[in-house]
Amino acid sequence: MPSYICPQDGTRADTAALTWCCPACRGPWDLEFEAAGALSLNSLTGRVNSLWRYEEVLPLSSPTTTLGEGRTPLVPVTGTVSAKLDFLMPTLSFKDRGAVMLAEVARRLSPERVVADSSGNAGTAVAAYCARASLPCTVYVPEGTSPKKTEQIRAHGAHLEIVPGDREATAAAARAAADAPGTFYASHVFNPYFLHGTKTYVYELWEDLGGRLPDAIAVPVGNGTLLLGAALATAELHARGLIDRRPALIAVQAENVSPLAAAFRTGAEDLLPDGPAGPAAATLAEGIAIPRPPRARAILAAVRESGGTFLTVTEDQIRAAQLDLAARGFYVETTGVACWAAVGGWTDRSVVVPLCGAGLKTGLAG
Repeated sequence: MPSYICPQDGTRADTAALTWCCPACRGPWDLEFEAAGALSLNSLTGRVNSLWRYEEVLPLSSPTTTLGEGRTPLVPVTGTVSAKLDFLMPTLSFKDRGAVMLAEVARRLSPERVVADSSGNAGTAVAAYCARASLPCTVYVPEGTSPKKTEQIRAHGAHLEIVPGDREATAAAARAAADAPGTFYASHVFNPYFLHGTKTYVYELWEDLGGRLPDAIAVPVGNGTLLLGAALATAELHARGLIDRRPALIAVQAENVSPLAAAFRTGAEDLLPDGPAGPAAATLAEGIAIPRPPRARAILAAVRESGGTFLTVTEDQIRAAQLDLAARGFYVETTGVACWAAVGGWTDRSVVVPLCGAGLKTGLAG
């Protein structure tokens, strides 16, 4: 059975408990589990057309909360750049990959309540999957969150708590609520089941590309859940001999909120101590406006180990990228265009970018 383990001090906990963080250091958990068996391209023929087709490498099986998530299209956009259309997921963002895992874990634990915090997309995904699992859910979001996202959260029947201040204040409020007895904290940051959901993004690339991966995988990075999932998948595929090399992970941040990029450029292993202490600067890429991501050390290490790098994009580049993608037929929210803004013009190697949220969630950038 899988168990939680703290990557900082080795503390362990049973996944059947409602222990949402390491009790010693209050840091996020990793998940320790053994894959059920070998995976091959041939073995996938005829399987369910969702992310659950990769059951051998997932820490859960036989879900009841699924909405058919996963298996989103991979579409060439230029001669070297392809886009994975994760905005076609059930709640219109890639966060469904991890949210279904959290809701399935919660369903099996039968808590009194589920709590989540989000800048929008993770909250809508958790709300939808909790509705599917008939679980009471409260979602904390910062003031200024897109009205379309808060409307979607309410539509799924979740209770919405709008927190004055930025994303950090929202996370603090949710974590305080998570300490109450009988509460399952459906945190896409602290709970590692979420990362094992997002890793299916790369398993799908591997399958659709016939057992290989592109030279590089670009991902927008705030809390780093898609990047860390990608790192998990590439490590697993490589360890099993299913790929002969690991692609470079290209982490993209908004220039206005780029603490990880700043740390990476100095060679630091963690966030810089003199980073911003107050509210995050404004950016159109609200989904990655995270000034102090809890998994910073793991994110920086994953990018370095892959031979990748950090890139930043300006607000003007985000605006231009959203319009450029729309002109090509893809209407994507402002966070989801960051990778296209960063690498859409690459011609020297193959790269995949995620279009990870629908444009209807935020509208066109002003």
